Amino acid sequence: MKADLGSYRLVLFDLDGVLTPTADIHMHAWKVMFDTLFEEKGVTAKYTDEDYFRYLDGKKRDDGVASLLSSRGIVLPLGSPDDPTSADTVWGVGNRKNDVFTQVLEQDGIAPYPGSLVLVDQLLAQGMPMGVVSSSKNAVWVLKAAGLSDKFTVVIDGVVAVHEGLASKPAPDMFLSAAAHFGIPPAEAVVLEDAISGVAAAHAGGFALVIGVDRGAGEQPLRAAGAHIVIRDLAELVKES
Repeated sequence: MKADLGSYRLVLFDLDGVLTPTADIHMHAWKVMFDTLFEEKGVTAKYTDEDYFRYLDGKKRDDGVASLLSSRGIVLPLGSPDDPTSADTVWGVGNRKNDVFTQVLEQDGIAPYPGSLVLVDQLLAQGMPMGVVSSSKNAVWVLKAAGLSDKFTVVIDGVVAVHEGLASKPAPDMFLSAAAHFGIPPAEAVVLEDAISGVAAAHAGGFALVIGVDRGAGEQPLRAAGAHIVIRDLAELVKES
């Protein structure tokens, strides 16, 4: 399996944990929110980082929240994306987390991983078509905050997924939609993902090269999900001049 990205016609990037360290902010925001929620509901099984990787990482917000709540025996009505943070619904719970995420991002800002920025700029200079595929509804905002907006012509995020009725990762729908926007078949494209669900989605979509980026999910789980190659930083893919 060739790791020379220039051998392919399209490169698709996940955002959180691949281009930007927003995964750390997401993890912190989820913990703050679920710690409070579980205390309110008398749940004794505490929220852990393992919960993030198992139930939330890479998934659309409503799918992730519903699955994690179910793991604690909590069943809530789905509600709607416009639910207030006070609503005792899946969407209400997810919106509470988003408030925490927004506060942290506004306070601290965000910068891309240095290695990721170097790789993106190198591919851009080579004329490589590139897109972002993220389950986050904050993707466009994060890209702008990180100074990456003008580097990607296609962004398929949580907002687009709802609008187009695309299934959440690990279904391949979002990646396939991005490839279709470019008119390039998955068999000629590369996906870079740090989430197990995202790797599984790219594998299910038949992408030529699926690169797992190990930011905490673990090399073996990423390989088991379908990653052809596992790296720790995108700098490993930068070609020396």
